[in-house]
Amino acid sequence: MASYRKRGKIWRAELYRDGQRESASFPTKAEAVAWATQREQELIGGQLPESTVKQALRRYAREVSPTHKGEQWEIARLGLMERDPIALLRMDRLKASDLAAWRDRRLKVVSGASVAREMNLLKSLFEVARKEWGWLRTNPLVDVKRPASPPSRKRRITEDEIRRLTAAFGLSEGDAADTATQRTGLAFLFALETAMRAGEILGLQWRDVRPKFVILPKTKNGDSREVPLSKRARAILDALPGDIGPVFNVESQVRDALFRKVRDRCQIADLHFHDSRAEAIWRLSKKLDVMELARMIGHRDLRSLMIYYATSADELADQLG
Repeated sequence: MASYRKRGKIWRAELYRDGQRESASFPTKAEAVAWATQREQELIGGQLPESTVKQALRRYAREVSPTHKGEQWEIARLGLMERDPIALLRMDRLKASDLAAWRDRRLKVVSGASVAREMNLLKSLFEVARKEWGWLRTNPLVDVKRPASPPSRKRRITEDEIRRLTAAFGLSEGDAADTATQRTGLAFLFALETAMRAGEILGLQWRDVRPKFVILPKTKNGDSREVPLSKRARAILDALPGDIGPVFNVESQVRDALFRKVRDRCQIADLHFHDSRAEAIWRLSKKLDVMELARMIGHRDLRSLMIYYATSADELADQLG
């Protein structure tokens, strides 16, 4: 049986069954009752609860997404899915054809790569709903074809483009960090030296800076990493003021807008900030072996790095002498 208590403006539902106690808090009593009723059905293990996709999206956002590093992205995408007709369908009646129709609607709005990422999120949601919530018996996304993967970018950045961008960022007379535009330029040059991701650079704190390397306590793959610094990278850090807080002191949205503005002013086509990571990896591959490079940039799959070690027949002939 479930019991309900109100504390201030919050309703707390408590459920006791088979020696186990569970509880959850909600803004309304109706939501608390719905949760308790649904959870009792799950524990009984009989008929699947009559939950909608919208309820699943909200529960995942409330209980699961906060445990992930990409919490904000997940919650934003889950919110978008709530506005799609699929959100009104019942979970226990969800078919592959329903998800294929959702996929096709999304492909009219965003790229195949974006839809693929959203499908990964839904796959995780359905697995949690199947294994932990008892809302599904099978994952309906298994039989849905994923959008074709776009060809990987191979955009190299030329020295001429770097010189033009450096001048446009206001760094032509030496490193300066007086404005957000200049700090964005320094972040771009720092990425070219270290192959760090944009989020890693903007999240870098002074407490994690050492004389010859920086520490990334938690990276995209969940591990910590130490990134060695070249002389140029150390010079960039020396140009930045402060000894506490964020090193580059630029928010992500501001960095995006400023980089696009300077890039367009230089009339440089098809260049994104994150292209700096690939360019840096190309350059580092000429200095480090594959194991050293993998350690520096945080890659676990060495095969994904082999493209950076592709050597032309002409280059091989020169090495043979």
